[in-house]
Amino acid sequence: MDNNENVNNKSEEVKDTTDTEAAELSSESQPKKEEVDYKAKYFYIAAEMDNFRKRMEREKENLIKFGNERVLSDLIQVVDNFERTIEMLKFDQDPKIKNIVTGIDMVQKQFIDTLSKHGLTPVQSVGKDFDPNFHEAMAQEYAEGAKPNQVLKEFQKGYTLNGRLVRAAKVVVASDKQ
Repeated sequence: MDNNENVNNKSEEVKDTTDTEAAELSSESQPKKEEVDYKAKYFYIAAEMDNFRKRMEREKENLIKFGNERVLSDLIQVVDNFERTIEMLKFDQDPKIKNIVTGIDMVQKQFIDTLSKHGLTPVQSVGKDFDPNFHEAMAQEYAEGAKPNQVLKEFQKGYTLNGRLVRAAKVVVASDKQ
């Protein structure tokens, strides 16, 4: 019987070692919970970094596109003053004044061209349909042949900077009633 007990004990030891080895092999083949957590955290952080990089690129592009908006919107007033000056003096018959008006007109055109190189463009209003995104209605008046809500006159030009409205055009809109 001693032999039988020894054999049973040895077979139990073999079973124990086989079970232990199997458990070690299965735990090695399956990733540990910590490793899964670290991988998930790594992928999360990698995605966050990618999103952060993209967001910073968008903000950089917007700063380049719209960073000079304040300066350009202040310079619009200078363009307005050039236009008012030319309007007041263009009907004067004095040859010296006509030469001055021609010079002011040339400077104004050069100034507008420079502003447009930086993305500032005037809003086209007269003859177009009223758009509250680009126009500010100052008055309504009846005009024969004009369809309702059509822009008839422009008091002050509107401007956009790279597609974004800087200043709305102040306009007179056609009314359907007399």
